Amino acid sequence: MSIGGKDKNTKIDNSKDCLTLTVEMETGTGKTYTYIKTMLELNKQYGWSKFIIVVPSIAIREGVAKTFESTFEHFKQSYGVGVRYFIYNSSHLDQIEAFASDAGINVMIVNTQAFNARGADARRIDMVLDQFRGRRPIDVISATHPIMIVDEPQSVLGNGSKAKLNATRVGLAKFNPLFFINYSATHRDNYNMVYRLDAVDAYQKKLVKKIAVKGIEISGFNASSGYLYIEAIKEKPTLKVRLQFDKLSATGNVVKTSKLLDKGDNIYPISGEIESYKSGFIISEINAVEQFVEFTNGMKLSVGEVVGNTNEEDLRRIQIRETIRSHFAKEESLFKRGIKTLSLFFIDEVSKYRNYDAIDDKGIYATIFEEEYLNIARDRLADPLLDASYRSYLERELQSPENVHAGYFSIDKKGKAVDSKIKRGSESSDDISAYDLIMKNKEQLLSFEEPVRFIFSHSALKEGWDNPNVFQIATLRQSSSDIKKRQEIGRGLRLAVNQNGERQDAQSLGENEVQQVNVLTVIANESYETFARGLQSEISDAIKNRPKFIEPNLFEGRELVVEDSTGQVTDRMMVDNTQAAEIWSSLKSGMLIDKNKQSSDTYKNLSAPEQLAAIQDALDDDLKIFALPIQNLINSVYSPQDLPIDNENKRTTLKLNREKYASKEFKSLWSKINRKSYYTVDFDDQEIIEKSIQLINKNLTVKTLKARITEGNMSANDTGTSFTVNDKRTTDIASPVNHVKYDLIGEVSQNVGLLRKTVGYILTGIHSGQFAKYQSNPENFIVQISNIINAVKAQNIISHIVYNKLDEVWDEDAIFANNDIQGIMGQNVFDAKKHLYDKVRVDSDVEKRFASELDVEQNVEMYVKLPGGFYINTPVGKYNPDWAIILNEPEQKHVYFIAETKGVSENIELSLKGVENAKIESARQHFKIISNSEVTYDVVDSYEKMMDKLSSNI
Repeated sequence: MSIGGKDKNTKIDNSKDCLTLTVEMETGTGKTYTYIKTMLELNKQYGWSKFIIVVPSIAIREGVAKTFESTFEHFKQSYGVGVRYFIYNSSHLDQIEAFASDAGINVMIVNTQAFNARGADARRIDMVLDQFRGRRPIDVISATHPIMIVDEPQSVLGNGSKAKLNATRVGLAKFNPLFFINYSATHRDNYNMVYRLDAVDAYQKKLVKKIAVKGIEISGFNASSGYLYIEAIKEKPTLKVRLQFDKLSATGNVVKTSKLLDKGDNIYPISGEIESYKSGFIISEINAVEQFVEFTNGMKLSVGEVVGNTNEEDLRRIQIRETIRSHFAKEESLFKRGIKTLSLFFIDEVSKYRNYDAIDDKGIYATIFEEEYLNIARDRLADPLLDASYRSYLERELQSPENVHAGYFSIDKKGKAVDSKIKRGSESSDDISAYDLIMKNKEQLLSFEEPVRFIFSHSALKEGWDNPNVFQIATLRQSSSDIKKRQEIGRGLRLAVNQNGERQDAQSLGENEVQQVNVLTVIANESYETFARGLQSEISDAIKNRPKFIEPNLFEGRELVVEDSTGQVTDRMMVDNTQAAEIWSSLKSGMLIDKNKQSSDTYKNLSAPEQLAAIQDALDDDLKIFALPIQNLINSVYSPQDLPIDNENKRTTLKLNREKYASKEFKSLWSKINRKSYYTVDFDDQEIIEKSIQLINKNLTVKTLKARITEGNMSANDTGTSFTVNDKRTTDIASPVNHVKYDLIGEVSQNVGLLRKTVGYILTGIHSGQFAKYQSNPENFIVQISNIINAVKAQNIISHIVYNKLDEVWDEDAIFANNDIQGIMGQNVFDAKKHLYDKVRVDSDVEKRFASELDVEQNVEMYVKLPGGFYINTPVGKYNPDWAIILNEPEQKHVYFIAETKGVSENIELSLKGVENAKIESARQHFKIISNSEVTYDVVDSYEKMMDKLSSNI
């Protein structure tokens, strides 16, 4: 069971010949980085310095070495020591001597093929050699008792082939390792799991790209239906649909054409009167919200759907076209951020991309690609609003489309690309030449100076082929049951890097933007629903250890542990069946669990601190202390909805309304809120002391130790004997025996970050009755005292923070005009009339309701959901307000309101605690200072409450 990514085992399984520890990490989350850091920590804590990394293929071996090279200075700065690493080569055994004798951290990287090689060089590691002074190289290594890091053990140990299994295991045993640490996303054997970061954790923590799927569905055909493909629905300047259909050319040939059509258009005459379009192919409805088109004959097709006489080439052309469309849409927004966009095509035969036996060596896929690329690029360049710098980038290769794509394949002795051959019993190909092209030149590939942006590959499905800037993946072949969807998308899950090599994660982009930038689009050769269902099923199979429902047995038998800020256990409880039912019932009554035994929408729409507060509010007093471990259990439950897979066919980008953007109303609003600020906080120790004493005397409750007594008797029945419970009761342990000595002042001082002297003043000011509770449960007393003091400190920040204006202002175009805001129509994006953009993107049901109210209220002139790039600096982190609203008032006046929408409880402000409350109070002061009180900021969850706030401020 995964709790916050960490599994704690109470028992070590020593059934294997050597201790084996298991670490599970989802693809793309930085496994290599993690085990390099683990080595450095093991050296720092225990002095261990010899490590061997075993990998399943040459591709991964070279990738690991590349990571050691690129992170060398980073780790040296952090730990003060460098790591000496080398790739094992049986022809260069002199490196082994240095590995064994050097006092520093030494790492040998070896791939499994070295264990299975049978040549003379391969056997030298077992020979007595003069250069090793009459010793065998293997004995020199084994004497160091290295720690063995096994990367992808399910591949290292083979797929069931007994010969390979034995050869690899025998080879590993020769090194006489101290212990093994196995790293993988898909372990076959989970020996001593010490850490788990599965697919759900990775998505929730935003450590990998979000997945979007562009499904293409073949609907079949009959004699009366012609070929139709619904490419896209365009809303500006007028609502139209782009359809591809058959057309009779002037020469009498039938060719496929693409055209923007209106409601009421008849395909029959446009097609040149092809008979199959004669009956009812008149467009009767174009629906932009639900993304479908309907004809007068009743046929209803969704975007991405194909009907009629199609063959495989038609489907591949559609996939290639849609990949290029998605690529350009992503590329334009990322270009501004200095991030290069790559797209990856998987193909089944090299000849379909390059035909070396023909005069024109372009295969069918290369030919289709260049045709579609030119058409789509010209369409993009026709947009007058296209960013000037991106326009220049796009125009650079317009006359040479062959420069923007390249193939990465194995190469034979004559230099010809060939289909990679995977040996029987092996899971990966030793295609060194292909690896050199796609991986060793990774920095070049990620540079804007390198024209290649589209990659065709035959063998890049296995581990080690990842590239962080792959944003589109298309599989140009029939789906195969032995190729998993997780395996396909795994090649593009890593978070992107910019031109400086900086990872585009939450730390660099912020929580709100990381998964707007990092979206991997899969152009599937099946419907969106089929692909999404299949991927969710695979993920569900891969995380079998996660619970699937929130029910009493989720809590029964669990040990709930409370730790202080230093990681010391302060309280624990083993949950019995009665307590489990009590916890579940409380959560259900608190509306935190829905009828499907999943966490409710109310719960999901809260931030992590708000979720914790809601759980505490729902639980009985004696269970409140265990709210955090209960929260971890709730969040460990897996539901397919936990991995939102966007329907790319319904994905849309918000378009700025240029007229509203240039209006004097918006310019006036912006001039009042665009100023940046800085803050100062003056802590008052005496105030903290006095308020802490007051709250401790009033509110301190300490969990008393209890004994639970159950009485029952045994009775006989037809099936044997059983116990019947007659009575249960609980009694307090008045004077528990405690032999542990506590540094009370020191413990509290460490927890709250105050001087021992300050904590001493607080403790001596407590009433004797409250202080007596220390004897009954010292650990809980320390926790509760610390919590109260920390709450007073947070309030002290709010009470004493002072904001001042800076001369610096936010760049208007950077925030609004050059910001790429995307979402899914009908899911989190909706049409809007008074928004600054043509649509509005929302993050919760509360926001959706609030936006819909603003759109219809007469006195709302304009509103905007403020983009994530606009924020306020606060003592507890960056804060992005939700809404800016312009309201019309009598006498042509405008009122400006900045709204934070929350839907936690009726008394919204009381339900916001800690960090959120500090951010809100900081924002309130910020807007007051920078706007000279002309802008009102407050927390609301409806238009009505916003107006109430305004009325009370008049």
